[in-house]
Amino acid sequence: MGGMKQPLLVKKGAEASLYLADWHGRKVIMKKRLPKKYRLSELDEQIKTYRTTHEPQLIHKAKKTGVPTPAIFLVDVKNATIIMEFVEGKQVKKLLSEVSKSERQRLCFRIGELIGRLHKNGIIHGDLTTSNMILNSEGKIFFVDFGLGEKSKELEARGVDLHLMKRALQSTHFRFAKECFDTVIEGYSKVLGSETAKNVLDKIKQIEKRGRYIAERKGD
Repeated sequence: MGGMKQPLLVKKGAEASLYLADWHGRKVIMKKRLPKKYRLSELDEQIKTYRTTHEPQLIHKAKKTGVPTPAIFLVDVKNATIIMEFVEGKQVKKLLSEVSKSERQRLCFRIGELIGRLHKNGIIHGDLTTSNMILNSEGKIFFVDFGLGEKSKELEARGVDLHLMKRALQSTHFRFAKECFDTVIEGYSKVLGSETAKNVLDKIKQIEKRGRYIAERKGD
């Protein structure tokens, strides 16, 4: 990868490490997938190759639906590495507790609209948390990290995606989690319609019941 200056590790995740780097005079994020020693090496290579090629496809498809995402500059399948635009801005996770109630609701409504666009076009993000949403200086909310995403219009997949969003709000923004999630659903309904939104909410309730049942069985 010519033109790359010494990268700086900014996040070490379970699936991949993120590095901030200078690439041909441009500030970029380099996402490198790590080998998993607990997996057979052949299977590990297959999974890394699939995710390295699949994630940029999802990011590109999301951008075409009108959801702001980072530009992809290079996909290095051999080294399981993606070089993409560094999005200047602030994580929504850090913003929600700092802004006014009206601004918080505006952000959450917009997030709901963007999730609605993804789901309407058969894109499941796979890791819908406010850590993976960045507000830039122009007021655009960028969705990042589609590494666990998939293509699906199944109700179950949509429900799991939004259930994760609900859980993330409850754990990180517990003081106003209900207010935020209700507003996300309002934005979601605007794009997909109230009937579809209701079906997804019903699916979320089923998912929550399954989780409680498993927890209860473990406690027996």
